[in-house]
Amino acid sequence: MNIIIAGDGKVGLALTSQLLREEHDLVVIDSNPNVLRANLDQFDVMTVHGNAATMATLRSANVEEADLLIAATSADEINLLCCLTAKRMNRHIHTIARVRSPEYAEQLIAMREDLGLSMTINPEQSAAMDIFRSLQFPSFLRRETFGKGRVEIVELQVKPDSVLCDIPLSSLYKIAKVKVLVCAVDRDGTVTIPDGSYVLRPGDHIYVTAKAVNLAQLIKNLGISTRKIRQVMLVGGGRLAYYLAERLISAKINVKIIESNPVRARSLAEQLPKAAVIEGDGSSKVLLDSEGIRQTDAVVTLTGIDEENIVVSMYAASNKVSKVVTKVNRLEYSGMFANLGIGSVVSPKELCGSNIVRYVRAMQNQKGSMLALHRIADGKAEAMEFLVDDSVRWRSTPLKDVPLRRGVLIACITHLNQTIIPDGNNEFRKGDSVVVVTTLENPFRQMNDIFNDKGI
Repeated sequence: MNIIIAGDGKVGLALTSQLLREEHDLVVIDSNPNVLRANLDQFDVMTVHGNAATMATLRSANVEEADLLIAATSADEINLLCCLTAKRMNRHIHTIARVRSPEYAEQLIAMREDLGLSMTINPEQSAAMDIFRSLQFPSFLRRETFGKGRVEIVELQVKPDSVLCDIPLSSLYKIAKVKVLVCAVDRDGTVTIPDGSYVLRPGDHIYVTAKAVNLAQLIKNLGISTRKIRQVMLVGGGRLAYYLAERLISAKINVKIIESNPVRARSLAEQLPKAAVIEGDGSSKVLLDSEGIRQTDAVVTLTGIDEENIVVSMYAASNKVSKVVTKVNRLEYSGMFANLGIGSVVSPKELCGSNIVRYVRAMQNQKGSMLALHRIADGKAEAMEFLVDDSVRWRSTPLKDVPLRRGVLIACITHLNQTIIPDGNNEFRKGDSVVVVTTLENPFRQMNDIFNDKGI
């Protein structure tokens, strides 16, 4: 596909990397020539220098022949105007705009068609939702939702004292007492799609598929602490902190925000009167101690500096804070520091990229189309949800007889609003949604790609 990315900042750079792996033809637009030169040094893409919201610049990027425009500049208004202009120049083009300000939420709903938008993305809002959901079940490092919220893939680390240590997965039901499926295991950076003979070891990060209604019972039966989150400290007061604080306050959770910028701190105090907003340096040990870091249930580090977030998170963990969440922009950090006490790792641009990649794959092939896409295990595996239609092969066949490609697992089937954690006797039918987990590097664009009936 021919794709234009307008804006070459952190989000644009991440999208360039991900979409090149998907083998698309890219044109990158930015108003800063130095940024474009840095991009050319790293990636083999065409670049255009200019204002992405103008017809002249879009014409130079060959917008008339493009299939998709992604507007991800730092200004919401430019992104919206860019999409509107592109749609006027090419009525067949799909457009995606990054819109971060909460002030535009109502307009985006009311004027989506008028603005020529196929999709809008808000990385901070998506990350806030991701963090909020992880705080609901603090024992899980990460939660990904499928099947309209009925099924989840959750990440757990096997501790040395865990009841899961040294057991084969075939014995998991005897311990969990609810039907779950370990769909992936990350051991020392190597991700495996396991079978029943796989034995869990201390330090393993396991990705468990379970019905959402069974999560509380799963935690209880595994003997994992279920301490409820009542007090949350947010270090950093940007947009993500605002979105997250709003959700936490609505859930009756006490929120304290530490923000170093006095203007921003004052603004947050006015916008969030039920939150305690502290003006100060969130990386200061003295300040963190005086604000009660040892007594808080969860610490979420949200500054714009990855290294600062990591250090503060490590300090929170050293003070026995039960739940720590760390925001990072550089994705390689999540794997490097996985075992150093920074807890759950959230990357807004990774979430943004996954949503756009799902949309792009769905554009390419509507047969057995993709409903959801999440990257798990530090991006080494993908969990995808597909809709089963008439084009999907091997319908109404027991899974034990379905020829799947090596490195592929069917983790869940949703049939007539019933969620099934499958075994070899289950089958999928037309109208079902199916969650597939894979470690394969080649992207799946439709459900038929998972089958090995053609000698793939």
